[in-house]
Amino acid sequence: MVKPLTFPTILLLLLVTLTTSLRAEELKVEPDRTRLYEGEVLTLTITGSMKLDINLSNLFDFDLSELPAPDIEKVEPDFEVIGKNQRYSIRTENSEMIGEITWTYQLAPRRNGTLTIPTLSFRDSTSKPVKIEVVSGHPPDQGTASRNSFIELSADKAEVYVQEQLTLTIRLFFSGNLIRGELSEPQHPNAIIEPLGKQREFSRYRDGVRYRVVERRYALFPQQPGELSLPPIRFEGQARDASGKLIFLRDSEQLYEVPVKEVPAGFTGDIWLPANSLSLDEAGLPPTMQVETGENLTRKITLKAVGLPSEALPPLPDATPEGLRSYPEQPERSTEVTPEGLTSRLSQTSALVPVQSGQLTLPEIRIPWWDTSTDSQRVAVIPAQTLQVAGSPAKVTQPTAPANNEVEPEATESRSDMAAETGNGVGVWQWLSLALAVLWVITMVLWWRARKQDAHPRTDSSGPDSREGTLFEHLIQSARAGSSSTPVLLVQWMNQRFPGHQFHTASEVCDWCADQNLETEIRRLQAHLFSPAAQTPPDWDGVALAQALQRLRREGNEQDSPESGLPPLYPGNLSA
Repeated sequence: MVKPLTFPTILLLLLVTLTTSLRAEELKVEPDRTRLYEGEVLTLTITGSMKLDINLSNLFDFDLSELPAPDIEKVEPDFEVIGKNQRYSIRTENSEMIGEITWTYQLAPRRNGTLTIPTLSFRDSTSKPVKIEVVSGHPPDQGTASRNSFIELSADKAEVYVQEQLTLTIRLFFSGNLIRGELSEPQHPNAIIEPLGKQREFSRYRDGVRYRVVERRYALFPQQPGELSLPPIRFEGQARDASGKLIFLRDSEQLYEVPVKEVPAGFTGDIWLPANSLSLDEAGLPPTMQVETGENLTRKITLKAVGLPSEALPPLPDATPEGLRSYPEQPERSTEVTPEGLTSRLSQTSALVPVQSGQLTLPEIRIPWWDTSTDSQRVAVIPAQTLQVAGSPAKVTQPTAPANNEVEPEATESRSDMAAETGNGVGVWQWLSLALAVLWVITMVLWWRARKQDAHPRTDSSGPDSREGTLFEHLIQSARAGSSSTPVLLVQWMNQRFPGHQFHTASEVCDWCADQNLETEIRRLQAHLFSPAAQTPPDWDGVALAQALQRLRREGNEQDSPESGLPPLYPGNLSA
């Protein structure tokens, strides 16, 4: 008999059914806060569940990382997903395995205002929309102390002239142990931007909080008048706090608009040079300014500017008076990078040769420039200088010829020198020809003597023969003493005495020599060195071995004599 269901039992079953149904349809979405300031990162936690089909057949192949995920890409219009993490847990309900999955996302707002996290779905479950308010600025009560990272921008000037240097300083403050980070660089289509050295790293306290600081400096040169507005400098990174928790860092900051002024109407120079300082220097001229005709002078002019790149410096003038020849070298440009900005140099070296006597005046060099410190025009000057050129005593002054018969000064000086060096009808060229003939005769005599020496070479006591004799003496002494080094010395001496065979062992030497006595004595020596003590002779007598070696050397000398003729076509150890 089946008992009817009571009302409490029916109510309990209904509640269980409703709970199961709600759990299947609910997707929990929880932000860590609904109000945040510009640059802060939102942590969004999503929790969902699904039935898992795990049995013995797929137990070892089941991969939780391949489970589906919610459609988080729906938040992209208002938020940027910069981090993701997920956890899994499994429980059993009514003999079924239920997997509960928790996703944690780091979301960075793309703009200020009221943003919406839309309805998200996971399988058959959906979530409710969530409103997030993003306000500009920093928390008024705590300043920067509640922020894990922030950027500060500063410039050394409130306004600049076109092409004037503006020094920009970027400082990134962050707390915790930085794991990774990306800090953008300043960019502008109408400005030349140069980094000022490597970045600096140090610590600094703000509002009682100790931050690590990364500082970068840049030199900016606006190329057009108007307003210089740089894009925001952005930073994104990850760090771990004191407890080891992973935190996401994100911030952006924009420099104020910098007015860029046009070239002043009162500037009189041909090339606009706005600089903190500019100077002209020269070197190489004699202090007395007294030289002689034909003397070679090296003049170096250096233009130095603080606050300009070397490419902006104008070429230096090379005007010289008539009677002074100039041979300029290629100009040298260099730029020195300092934390305060750029310091550039332009150097021009010229060789000056006076070809006329008298007073030769080097003209004045003037370069107008604009002093940005005093906001006024200044002029860098090398004053005019006069060289006192005296004629050389060895030179003969030629009379002035008509204009159509003018002769180059070098040709006149050459003919004068030749006339001065001529004496008693015999010119310098005749003496030079005689000296060359004598040297040629001496060279031929030396060459003839060298040929005779090559035909009858002398024996050099320090050559190969000397080394062969020394090795043979050591070999005879070792053989008579029954030393273990005798086989090694034998191989070394044979390679020296009969080069080209490349002997490696004493056995190879015996086979090549085909000398039965030498082979017998070598075996006796090896028995003396390596056989057991009961089988070795009590005393070693190396006279026979020494005689065999001496005979081998004598036979080799007879084969090397001129009377021996050519070596045999087939040596004894090579079968035809």
